[in-house]
Amino acid sequence: MTMPNPAGDLAVLRQVTDRLRASVETVISGKTEVVDTALVVLLAEGHLLIEDVPGVGKTMLSKALARSIDGTVRRIQFTPDLLPSDVTGVSIWNRNSGEFEFRPGGVFANVVVGDEINRASPKTQSALLECMEERQVTVDNVTWPLEAPFMVVATQNPVEMEGTYALPEAQRDRFMAKVSMGYPVEEAELAMLQEHTSRNPLDSLEPVTDVTEIRKLIATVSQVHVSPAVQRYAVALATATRTAPELLLGASPRATLQLVRAAKAAAAMAGRDYVLPDDVHRLARTVLAHRLLPSLEATRTGRSVTAVLDVLLDQVRVPSDPGA
Repeated sequence: MTMPNPAGDLAVLRQVTDRLRASVETVISGKTEVVDTALVVLLAEGHLLIEDVPGVGKTMLSKALARSIDGTVRRIQFTPDLLPSDVTGVSIWNRNSGEFEFRPGGVFANVVVGDEINRASPKTQSALLECMEERQVTVDNVTWPLEAPFMVVATQNPVEMEGTYALPEAQRDRFMAKVSMGYPVEEAELAMLQEHTSRNPLDSLEPVTDVTEIRKLIATVSQVHVSPAVQRYAVALATATRTAPELLLGASPRATLQLVRAAKAAAAMAGRDYVLPDDVHRLARTVLAHRLLPSLEATRTGRSVTAVLDVLLDQVRVPSDPGA
């Protein structure tokens, strides 16, 4: 019988994530923190929301990550006329067989790139709810499972942009993390001009891993230990958001669970088989902020959700003995 080898599994995980990071950064340079967050979400079996103004590389990042994994990839361009059946699939009558046949929609892939998700109607956006949470699709009372790994990488423009719909709270809560690309530094933008004007770097991007290996890495992450003290710290952070007067909507229990899962993936990528409070603290803004709603008073005084969350992170006591 083969004995488990946690150290060896973690070493393999770091090697694969290093390859993935290097692959994505051949297309998106100068954004290592954003790329690492995407890898954390992948290993934690979550979904990633990328929000920023047009033209900063949101779609390029999502495509680069998808192409770096030798699995099925589908891209859905969200538009106002997109129908829920375009996302999930539809049953069509086959005259030859005399039966209904299911035609899978865009979500039937290992990595689903949802481009400009907030340009579709709320009805179409809601078609993703069951897919993202339960990893299955139900059409005409028949349930179709989605193959693991399954990750939605969605991009959206700020709600102030013309032609956008705000994502409903239930939709935002299903995204494990939200990141913002930001404008590139001057050196990275100069490098982009030199490399991207003559060719599309995505065309030469080759897979550096496959879905079988990703499944093994996800299993390795699931074995990372989270002590009761760290669990209590994560719950305390979530509770603080629910009782803060500056917040109208706090973090859900799903948010707490995903915060811990993300921390486990981050710990594994750091070569540890246990989670530190610092892992939870570092990921709290990325995992929690997009789920929170400011109160009317906070909005009136111009206090952002991230500013309120930063105060809460300073107030909640960090465990002195994380192994307890």
